[in-house]
Amino acid sequence: MLPPAPVPDAVTAPGGFLLVLSIAVPVAGVLLAFVLGGRWVRFVAFTIIPTMLAIVAATVLVLPRSKGPLIYLLGAWTPPLGVALRADGLSAVMLAATAVVISAVSVFAMTEFRPTTAAPRAPFAFWILLLAIWGALNTIFVGGDLFTLYVALELLTFAAVPLVSLDGRPETLRAALRYLLFALLGSVLYLLGTALLYGRYGTLDIVLLSRRVSAEPGPLIAVALMTTGLLAKTALFPLHLWLPPAHAGAPAAASAILSGLVVKGSFFILLRLWFDVMPALPGFAASQLLAALGAAAILFGSVVALRQERLKLLIAYSTLAQIGYLFLIFPLALNASGQLDHGQALAGGLLQAISHATAKASMFLAVGSIYGALGHDRIIGLGGVARALPLSVLAFALGGIALMGVQPSGASLAKDLLLEQATSTGQWWWVIVLQAGGMFTAAYVVLVLAHALAPSDLPIALAGDAPRSRDLAALSLALCSLSLGVVPWEHYLPVPHGAALRSFGLDALFKFMLPAMGGTALAILFSPWPHRLAHSATWKTLTRGLGPLRRICLDFGGLVETGDDGLRQWTTTGIALLLVTLLLAAAMFTAN
Repeated sequence: MLPPAPVPDAVTAPGGFLLVLSIAVPVAGVLLAFVLGGRWVRFVAFTIIPTMLAIVAATVLVLPRSKGPLIYLLGAWTPPLGVALRADGLSAVMLAATAVVISAVSVFAMTEFRPTTAAPRAPFAFWILLLAIWGALNTIFVGGDLFTLYVALELLTFAAVPLVSLDGRPETLRAALRYLLFALLGSVLYLLGTALLYGRYGTLDIVLLSRRVSAEPGPLIAVALMTTGLLAKTALFPLHLWLPPAHAGAPAAASAILSGLVVKGSFFILLRLWFDVMPALPGFAASQLLAALGAAAILFGSVVALRQERLKLLIAYSTLAQIGYLFLIFPLALNASGQLDHGQALAGGLLQAISHATAKASMFLAVGSIYGALGHDRIIGLGGVARALPLSVLAFALGGIALMGVQPSGASLAKDLLLEQATSTGQWWWVIVLQAGGMFTAAYVVLVLAHALAPSDLPIALAGDAPRSRDLAALSLALCSLSLGVVPWEHYLPVPHGAALRSFGLDALFKFMLPAMGGTALAILFSPWPHRLAHSATWKTLTRGLGPLRRICLDFGGLVETGDDGLRQWTTTGIALLLVTLLLAAAMFTAN
């Protein structure tokens, strides 16, 4: 078989060198920090951060002025002999979101990871790993071939795993090891798929593959293997074995990066694979399967989150639920000819991803401030914390409100786009899932705020300092997520002009009241940790008619929690991994 011809329009575009800088600068920062040593690592990091912000800002400004995606040919060799870096609107959005989140997390981490002679290793490791994650993520966002994406994904994994165990506790070491082993298993599946594609077509360049791939057994099996491997790295239900202990056990700054950004890397590669490499191959059944797993993630993650005693575990399980939201875009993006379309569904998914990145990072940072000040994160012990730590609670509340989809948040615009697409394609069942997901999101936000706003029986004695910079970093991310809906996304994503502003008024009030009221009801029904005023006359009057229903919901929640414990065992997860691969392959063979 002859190798594919070079891409005729693959030439380095003006501004394409910015793509190289977006990768090379954080990598250079890592190397420089190793050379200078631990005393200078923070100085290096805070030199790299503004430089990277300028590079990303320039990329975002240059892209709309170019005639197409920004392209840079490494060594001036065109694919398939060379490697191309490419950045389109999806890349620009993710580059910008990553820069914003990492910058805010760095401000938060200034006080926690200050180089000291007593404990020099953790600060040195954190700043090195943060820059490495930034470089790996940027490589994923601008990589132009599947093998480059594989290398970047592995670098991301090996940089993210040590973040879990920075404190050196045995339980975090176990969580990190579990994360590493399961991520490597996903990498093996992805690499097997790329080997099949390369053996069939002689290239892994995304543009070349999109022109040559066809509905043959080899490519279909490759897609199933690669998809399952990426699902394992993204921690989509039921392949979430590693996520709760890893995200809940890591330091707050590390949890914000893991939850907000790291899981988005593998999800972005999945978008490239399905939407750009082979948009016609997956078919209706396979896309519905992914969305069904996403819906199950929303239900399981939300119900288990409502049953947690610790605040960080609650947010970790809410991340599992929010990941499920992202996979609803696949059936909604199918057009009449059965191809995945770069339309409103994809735009809604990307907006949901960056909204989740900013809001969830804000919530983890806020919880980190609360934990540092109180010395614990027990939900039932949060009484009076709103008065003692008002900015921390405000940041958590605004981040949660942004995730609920309140105007003018990015999640609200994303939800509108997905609802419109579900209605126009006649897939009413995903409308129910989208609305229920918003209510469940509101439920655990309401639950936490009910305890935080309640008065405390005893004066709160703060166990540590609460630096203002930490709260401001968390608050800035929450406000960013809350205002993403008014950004002119039409320059980068297929979002209708003025879509963010057309729902203000009574519609916006209804969109707030529906999840807020539904979430309050769900919090009462599913949470075994009710408000501290549970024995008051008001509470008894409110729940007088809900006693039997609440018992049913609590029993159901217990079953879900028990099922989650079983699913996060190695044997069960291995079986689930095999079943997902077989089901995906069968669905694709049926469609083709």
